[in-house]
Amino acid sequence: MASVLEDPTLERCFKGHKDAVTCADFSPSHKQLATGSNDKNLMIWNLNPKARAFRFVGHKDIITAVHFSPSGDLVASASRDKTVRLWAPNIKGESTVFKAHTATVRSVSFSSDGQRLVTGSDDKSVKVWSVHRQKFIYSLNQHTNWVRCVRFSPDGRLVASCGDDRTVRLWDTSTHQCINTFSDYGGPATFVDFNASGTCIASSGADNTLKIWDIRTNKLIQHYQVHSAAINGFSFHPSGNYLISGSSDSTVKILDLLEGRLIYTLHGHKGPVLAVAFSRDGHLFASGGADSQVLMWKTNFDLLNYREVLSSHSKRVTPDPPPHLTDIYPRSPHRHHTQNGTVEVSAQTTDNFSIVTMSSGRAGGVPGYRDRPGTSRASASTYTHAYEEQEEDEEEESPGLGVTYLLDERSGLPPAFRSTLEHIVQQLDILTQTVAVLEERLTLTEDKLKECLDNQAVILQTPLKMKSASGNL
Repeated sequence: MASVLEDPTLERCFKGHKDAVTCADFSPSHKQLATGSNDKNLMIWNLNPKARAFRFVGHKDIITAVHFSPSGDLVASASRDKTVRLWAPNIKGESTVFKAHTATVRSVSFSSDGQRLVTGSDDKSVKVWSVHRQKFIYSLNQHTNWVRCVRFSPDGRLVASCGDDRTVRLWDTSTHQCINTFSDYGGPATFVDFNASGTCIASSGADNTLKIWDIRTNKLIQHYQVHSAAINGFSFHPSGNYLISGSSDSTVKILDLLEGRLIYTLHGHKGPVLAVAFSRDGHLFASGGADSQVLMWKTNFDLLNYREVLSSHSKRVTPDPPPHLTDIYPRSPHRHHTQNGTVEVSAQTTDNFSIVTMSSGRAGGVPGYRDRPGTSRASASTYTHAYEEQEEDEEEESPGLGVTYLLDERSGLPPAFRSTLEHIVQQLDILTQTVAVLEERLTLTEDKLKECLDNQAVILQTPLKMKSASGNL
């Protein structure tokens, strides 16, 4: 039988902030965690228990957002003092200041190449900056109220923004134009982000909802209403299979996006949870709250090595390829073993944070990607039923036979028919890669043609200049 995957566990509780923790981000090296707070301080927590934490002082008002650069040698922080600072996350704590906006800066994020920053502000604007030149590049202006959150797409071609005007907007970074607007919100849109493949965006709202949109078809594909208060932030697992969200209802919830359902509710904070973040390898996640605490959790519920997955993705034919269909429509069975709906976990930490209660409301009533292409809705009332336990003879199967048996049992499809479907999906996958290669070659051809036309224009202008010069003589 396959090994049983464990529930999330509380690893550490960091205490150092004197006010609410508003934002958090892990370093790419998985050695540091940055958090910002209403106490105006930026903390860099070293994940090695024996190493000291760094407290950076410089902002004159509440810190609203933090983000590590892809290389990990810089940390960007945004503040209500209308500035953005770039810090070196070491003992020196040197920083550079951007006088970014004319009002509170709510969000800051690096592009995947680390060359650009994007910021969003209460002055209703989204701005893009050069990191190395430390200069403003351009502004995106169509929001009619405060901009709460901004993010670059993984390939840097798009920017997503959301705000109090109840809209989520997609911007083309080459034309600086708004190319799409999602406005199906009953209140301010509080947070937005791309999944790892860049094919979908998720957005949360003050109306307690979390929505996932496919930006290729502009369709809402999943809709969750599992919190009882506003969602303040969320984070995608690097696999794209899970998502964590933090809410003013004092809980952190973990969603399985493949099954389209809530799988865990974590109770650890005394008050609203204002920030959540997965580490870049997905092994850890952090939460920060109004109780001034930063809790670091070990994921446990998915043991796949996503470094290998991401490295294999980076070896595809094109620099910025579209995702495989298997990224969007996974065919493997869900690996969680069935269990009762409530899990009690006692977690001992070095910071005297003794007991954490986690309830995992697991139910099978919500269709996900694999059931139908439309919207899957998951409400808090849905998660009141527990799965029935598997029969003993199922658990005694060998790993290979057990997986095959469960897949056939859950799908209800004959093996031959399922094999045919898999073959079709694989062929579509190859076709997707072929189209991507052709698109890339077409782009290169267009660039070459433009270069030839420019050279031709220069050649045609040269005799005219020579003739004009001889006439002057």
